[in-house]
Amino acid sequence: MNNDRRKFMQQSAMVSAGLTLAGPTLFANTTNNNVENNMKNIKTKGYAATDESGILSPFKFERRPVEDNDILIDVKFASICHSDIHQEKGHWGKQVYPQVPGHETVGIVSAVGKNVTKFKVGDRAGVGCMVDSCMDCDSCHAGEEHFCDRGETKFTYGFPAEKEPTGITQGGYSNKLVVRDHFAVHIPNNITFEEAAPLLCAGITTYSPLMRAQFQVGDKVGVAGIGGLGHLAVKIAVAKGAKVYAFTTSADKVADIKSWGVAEVIVVDDEFKNMQAYAKTLDYMISTIPYQFNVTPYVSCVKPGGSFTFVGMPEKSEITLNNLMLAFARVNFNASLIGGIPETQEVVNYCADNNIRPSIEIINAAQINDAWKKVENKEARYRYVIDAASF
Repeated sequence: MNNDRRKFMQQSAMVSAGLTLAGPTLFANTTNNNVENNMKNIKTKGYAATDESGILSPFKFERRPVEDNDILIDVKFASICHSDIHQEKGHWGKQVYPQVPGHETVGIVSAVGKNVTKFKVGDRAGVGCMVDSCMDCDSCHAGEEHFCDRGETKFTYGFPAEKEPTGITQGGYSNKLVVRDHFAVHIPNNITFEEAAPLLCAGITTYSPLMRAQFQVGDKVGVAGIGGLGHLAVKIAVAKGAKVYAFTTSADKVADIKSWGVAEVIVVDDEFKNMQAYAKTLDYMISTIPYQFNVTPYVSCVKPGGSFTFVGMPEKSEITLNNLMLAFARVNFNASLIGGIPETQEVVNYCADNNIRPSIEIINAAQINDAWKKVENKEARYRYVIDAASF
């Protein structure tokens, strides 16, 4: 491992990278694919950040060839996550550029490696927040590849990758994506590509802790922050039978939130005075707020013995807590990070089958920078989805 890579790993806020897996580069022969051509790097078009300004521009690059256990996806849509903005602006550590963001990516399989049985050419597929791991440790065997015991989880973009021509993984704001087949999920026919894309991060990031909370039908569940993640947390919790209390600082979102079947919408005032009426009311609360904020008023809404889960990732991945407050609140405070591949497939299937759909706006690639500004300014309603035909 060279010094540059070691430095990158130390500075990254992600989990440390392992060595890439070795293996021959061979392809399954299909009627639509030429083996000789597929042995070459994959020419790709996308949008990339080139510095911490967070301004994206067109970028032509090459991806590694499809190997024995890989699939090639012709991308149809890629949605925008607030995490894309945090990472490209260096909020979680120094980055390597040019870097293509995007970890909510869907499309059609156009080539498969010779060992692949999970997918065939023509299948609908999606890729979320990771593209590889050791696949041999206890966590990977348990379907928690994002917690690989050997630290070999490779996240979808900005992660050291020796086999990639650019030296790092490149994300889904592009027209092509190569991924180990295990790390792609099937997109059912009863949901559109554009509606499925946000489920691959926003969906799994909220679904996983909600399921672990094991709340019962009729339990009072709070959702703090009603943006890309929060609006899906609301919809999933309502579908699971919870009485949902939605906490937002955006009064212009109230009508939308009420239409999703919540019990109440609380527009949080600057001094949190209107939250006092909900002290020790909730059985569980999940916070999707992606920046530093005063946690105390929110935790205080949870009953003693209840749980509070933090999934938002602010700058430096840090939040400030008052330990004495936590002691008196007697609330179980925890955090959650996405979910494994089996559970990602589960949430995609669940949302498809139960008519849970993210609220989206389709944009073209030239609108990405403007969309990022709107996400930061809380103007998104509620997930921007990029048409990959515009890359």
